[in-house]
Amino acid sequence: MSNNPKTALFAGSFNPYTRGHHDIVQRALAIFDKVVVAVGCNMSKENGAADAEERRAAIEKVYADEPRVCAVVYSGLTMDYARSIGATALLRGVRSVKDFEYERDLADVNLRLGGIETVILMSSPENAAISSSLVRELAAYGKDVKHLLP
Repeated sequence: MSNNPKTALFAGSFNPYTRGHHDIVQRALAIFDKVVVAVGCNMSKENGAADAEERRAAIEKVYADEPRVCAVVYSGLTMDYARSIGATALLRGVRSVKDFEYERDLADVNLRLGGIETVILMSSPENAAISSSLVRELAAYGKDVKHLLP
């Protein structure tokens, strides 16, 4: 690691039970010295803080053996949080070309307005179909999602 570590903030709907997200973090570690996986806390939702903390704890378990990844809960604007931790980039993972185009447009806006670069990584093709919404749907019906763990 250099004296000026490069930190990426991976914020948003990260679900530690999907391979696609894990794939993005692993590939980001080849680019960045540190990856902060941040779970947004929506205080207006019932049990918002408890849900965010539960997801943070699950993320910590997934990366327990990787000291360059840390999990946090944050509230407020993502760009403000990124600045507060000294992130050099926002990390976005996508599963399709359509998603890539959408994120690329947002990246341009983020750079102009916030001054922070966005790095967009495409999930490996074998992980593209395993989405957070699929995992939530399966779990809601009591399905075993352990096979989706990284």
